[in-house]
Order: sequence, then structure tokens, then C-alpha cells
Amino acid sequence: MDDSRETLGPKAFVTGFPVRHSRSPLIHGHWLKTLNLPGSYCVHEVAPEAFANFIASLRDGRAGFIGGNVTIPHKELAFKLADRPDELSQELGASNTLWLEDGKLVATNTDGRGFTANLDERRPGWDRHDRVVIFGAGGASRAVIQAVRDRGFSEIHVVNRTVERARELADRFGPKVHAHSMAALGEVMKGAGLFINTTSLGMDGDAAPMIDFSPLASDAVVTDIVYVPLKTPILAQAEEQGFVIVDGLGMLLHQAVPGFEKWFGKRPVVDETLRALIIADMEKH
Repeated sequence: MDDSRETLGPKAFVTGFPVRHSRSPLIHGHWLKTLNLPGSYCVHEVAPEAFANFIASLRDGRAGFIGGNVTIPHKELAFKLADRPDELSQELGASNTLWLEDGKLVATNTDGRGFTANLDERRPGWDRHDRVVIFGAGGASRAVIQAVRDRGFSEIHVVNRTVERARELADRFGPKVHAHSMAALGEVMKGAGLFINTTSLGMDGDAAPMIDFSPLASDAVVTDIVYVPLKTPILAQAEEQGFVIVDGLGMLLHQAVPGFEKWFGKRPVVDETLRALIIADMEKH
């Protein structure tokens, strides 16, 4: 028998392709339960060719959802199809959070806010330096670059195997962002207070290149947006070399907060109970 809270309250979703692996239902389900709120949050997998029709059904109410999260490969199209994408989405060209407002589909991107909120929680003061090194120039790096620029870093150095991709990001995000090839990594790390891995290197235990973190400021923070495994090879290297590390799990948890508040009307809290819940689920798979 269905929980009456699920059948009576607002319905939200996470969509992608594939999306069955998503831990978002576990996160939002935990908040709905602990806050004793009516509503539900489910996985709603949509193939790329059907996504425009799904958005149309969301907008006119046929889908029955108040809003939801969007993940790969739909973030760019979600931005394009939204009626009112906000400034964050417009600069990124991608949206991960949707909701209905006055019959219009509103879109934002919460990835950058999730990234900074994780560091604020796990390592207060992480933003006291001016220089940051971002390793990788793929799609995942965009929200991170935007977030550290908006936080006040004056030197943002993007290092990538293909320097042209890093240059595209420098053009997109402005004069504080500088593009470099891998050969420049050691040089741009000198005195940097933050090192961010935005590549998939080391995901699921795969190998990652050896990195000498010694040029960083002695109190620098090294973080990774990958969270499986929780301590990635890059984080393990940095820790062995004496640097403070912050794992990427909190980015996943914190990026979920704004959407939940929009859909269900209360701002949830990211706490150790939720973190432990997600870690336990990771350990099962």
C-alpha cells in the first residue's frame, strides 16, 4: 500500500539516460521522511529523442510533476527548452533543476552551489587564496569554474590534455580564467590554494596519473568532484603528500538542496546522517 504522503503531495523526478544508478531518490526520499512532508521523488528515465516531448508534458501538466532534476545527457537541452532559464544556466548553457512557476518552466543549475557548499562545510576558509588550479576542461568543469570565479578567486588556471578545450572555457568565463596544456601543470600550481580535479580519472578505482602537489601553498585544499570511490587516487596522493583533502560526495548532496526547497517548500539540511546513508548505499554496489 502506498504511503499517503506520496500519493497526496507534490511529485518530483530525476531524469537522464541512463539514470537508474541515480542516488537522488535516496537523498530526497530521506528529506521527505525526516521532514515529514507529503510528496514523492522518483527516477523517470527518458531517451534523448523523447526528451522534448517529456518537457512539453511537464509544462502542460500531463506528466504530473511539479519539477525535477536533469542529468546527463539532457542538461543542455533542458536549458534550451526552459521558458525562464536563470543567469547561471544561461552562462553555462545547461540546467540541472526545473520547476513550474505561473505556468512557465523555470531552470537553474545548482552544481556550482553544491560544489562551494561542500567546501564551506568540510573545510571552512578554503577560499582565502587567490589562485586555483582546475584539472580538466570537460562539461563537468564549467559549473566549478563559474562557482570559484563568482566566489572571488582572481586567478583560475584550467589545465587540460587538449588545450583548445581549456581555451574555450577561458573565452566563456572571462579574463580571470587561463588555459594551459598539461606541461604547465607544475608551474601554475605554484602557490595555489586550491586544486580541483574535474576529470573522471580515478573513477571507480581506475588508475590516475601521479601528481606532485608540492608546488601548492602549504595550506592548500585538494578536492575531487568524483565521489566513487570516496577517496579517489588523486585525493589519496594529495593526502599522502600532506595536503588537506575534501571528497566530492558533499557536492552531490548540497546541489540537491535548492530543488527540494522549490518543490516541497522546506529547505533541507545536509548532515552526517544523510552522508552515512549514501555511503552505505555506495558500499552495497
